[in-house]
Amino acid sequence: MKKILLLIAALAIVSCESEPKIDYAILAGKIENPKQDKIVVSAGDFKQEISVDKDGSFVDTLSVDAGFYTATYGRNRATLFLSPGDSLHLTTNARQFNNLAYKGKGAAENTYLVEKAVEDRKMNFQQVYTNEEAAFLETIKEKKAKAVDALKKAKDLNPAFIALEEENINYEYLVNLLRYPSYHPYFTKKQDFKVSEGFLNPLKELDFDNAEDFKNFEAYQQIVSQHYFEKFYTDSTKTEALTLIKDLKSQNIKNALAEELVYALSPSSKDLDLVYTTIKEISTNEKLVKEATKKYEKVQNLVAGKDSPTFDYENHKGGTTSLADLKGKYVYIDVWATWCGPCIGEIPSLQKVEEQYHDKNIAFVSISIDQKNAYDTWRKMVVEKELGGIQLMADNAWQSKFVTDYAIEGIPRFILIGPDGKIVNADAPRPSNPKLIALFDELKI
Repeated sequence: MKKILLLIAALAIVSCESEPKIDYAILAGKIENPKQDKIVVSAGDFKQEISVDKDGSFVDTLSVDAGFYTATYGRNRATLFLSPGDSLHLTTNARQFNNLAYKGKGAAENTYLVEKAVEDRKMNFQQVYTNEEAAFLETIKEKKAKAVDALKKAKDLNPAFIALEEENINYEYLVNLLRYPSYHPYFTKKQDFKVSEGFLNPLKELDFDNAEDFKNFEAYQQIVSQHYFEKFYTDSTKTEALTLIKDLKSQNIKNALAEELVYALSPSSKDLDLVYTTIKEISTNEKLVKEATKKYEKVQNLVAGKDSPTFDYENHKGGTTSLADLKGKYVYIDVWATWCGPCIGEIPSLQKVEEQYHDKNIAFVSISIDQKNAYDTWRKMVVEKELGGIQLMADNAWQSKFVTDYAIEGIPRFILIGPDGKIVNADAPRPSNPKLIALFDELKI
């Protein structure tokens, strides 16, 4: 007994003389009206799931480096700053997830991020990008200056956080700058718009191969992605753009770009084999490579001339309609949803095309992939927007067989099927694209 007491005393002395280094943070909290049973905390290659009890409470330790992390709860996302030694407690409501409140060590940094997000939400970014160049530059410079000032005034912040946030503010400024040349003509419909000479000079010396910054900053991730994919989509052969990606030194950037390249495995792609080979070559994510392989094999069955996958879905006017019911006609299919802004944006153009071809040998079919709880919304929208053609609702949203058979991962998606039920184009031009009418003319519809 005496030896045990001496041992305990000795351990106590040792622990006082050399406090062990803490390499983890504690994240705990309470979510009112919980709807999900887990929170996912991630950054780069780091990913940890935290179980949420039925009453909304949770707690876990996370082995982290000081940096920014994303907390995902269902469809909700929030940016966290975590550092070894933090003991952070958050409270929120699943119905208003952005109303986050923090206590404990690490609260000051995360409260700063909440307040910053509130300010960001006040800004109408579509209006900002609609502004002419001089006004746009003034707005984003003012935004950057306010963020720098708020950081200086904030109290009790971790020095590591301050250093990272200073870089983050600059990257947020640069990503807005980079987006303007494409966003402005999109929002203003000025397709011939060009920025002034030197507009993008602040990006000239930027390193697009910085693994650490890619891990830490979402804005930098967006800059890198746009930089390489602008090259990819403007490179007619894709060879030069894909070579640049292959030559990157940062494996985490390669893995992220490989994930985006999976979306380019399209039935309309002339470079399908090259893109697939590149994904296998650059990615160390075995799961992603398996998914890419599965999609590659599926897409090969969606080339022109192959039998089209079929559907048989509820018709807004009653009963059901199948692809077989439309045999003998060309079928132009719009896969959409009531919540999809770009889908709704195509409706006026689709209505014009329908009117132009109303007496031709073609059926216009719109398939909604709304969830079942949006059924009434779908029925009302069809009436309120006077949607024409054949209005159908898929039986299982994104998991509907027709949707998965066509490897649809984003909407709107347009498909053209021939009178014989064979695929003409599995990724057809949108109604707003003049190439659609050119395709119809070529087919003599």
